[in-house]
Amino acid sequence: MLTLVLVWILFLVVVPIWAWSQIDEVDATPDGERPGDQPGNTYLVVGSDSREGLSEEERQLLSTGNAEGERTDTIMLLHSGAGPTTLLSLPRDSPVEIPGEGSNQINAAYAFGGAELLVETVELNTGIRVDGYVEIGLGGFVSVVDAVGGVEVCPQEAIDDRKAGLDIDAGCQELDGPDALGYARTRDFATADLQRVQNQREVVGAIADDAASPWTVLNPWRYFQLSRAGAGSLRIGEDVGPVDLARFAWGMGEVTGGGKTCTVPLASPDATWAPEASAQMFRLIREDRTDEIGADLCQPSGLSQ
Repeated sequence: MLTLVLVWILFLVVVPIWAWSQIDEVDATPDGERPGDQPGNTYLVVGSDSREGLSEEERQLLSTGNAEGERTDTIMLLHSGAGPTTLLSLPRDSPVEIPGEGSNQINAAYAFGGAELLVETVELNTGIRVDGYVEIGLGGFVSVVDAVGGVEVCPQEAIDDRKAGLDIDAGCQELDGPDALGYARTRDFATADLQRVQNQREVVGAIADDAASPWTVLNPWRYFQLSRAGAGSLRIGEDVGPVDLARFAWGMGEVTGGGKTCTVPLASPDATWAPEASAQMFRLIREDRTDEIGADLCQPSGLSQ
């Protein structure tokens, strides 16, 4: 019995060490002046639409098309600290100032200058210092969802979007990897991207819930599959260490256990930020006062009800 326990402990330790060695790194640290140190920890969470590494068969299965280049379909800030952990969506169409490129949609920053310019753009427009960068691609997203055995989502209306490869009914249901990707990508709503960012937070929260389940540790195959899928799907900033990544994973789990999920306050459906309200939201995050973010600032779509 003692031998079995020791082997089990060794397995639990060796697998994440191996997985860590498989994670790709990217230079995401901007040059020049940046916001100073701030209380708490803030991570920039990015979902890239890159098709790199996907076979033609996988592109057809996932309905990704064959677009070249990379943009960021998902841009979120995860802040953890003294108050409730907060996950904040920055809609990809939001017009912002991109250093050296002028005014453009925020997701264009990645296309112009990769992770480094995206981090610089987020810091310039929010005043929030990004402590860590975490990116996941299309194929990796599918692998992670399948590794946790699928995720539960609860759409209020049926969705039939051939572009996203999605055809699901209204109501709570379990989605596999390809359908979860379609759910996170579809813009087939009256509010287009503003509903999509809500769906993305819903899926991310469901993944975190499933990954944090005791069953993940008790089931060796699931533990290995999730570790392998996570390692193969992520790109992280060069300054993100194992402790930082563990803190990030813990923070994602806290979002669904009493945290807050919001879209940056918007002035209009075109994803333009509301000047005063967004400035207040960013200030409360910078000062680690997320307990003061009320319903007037934290709206699912970003638009005042």
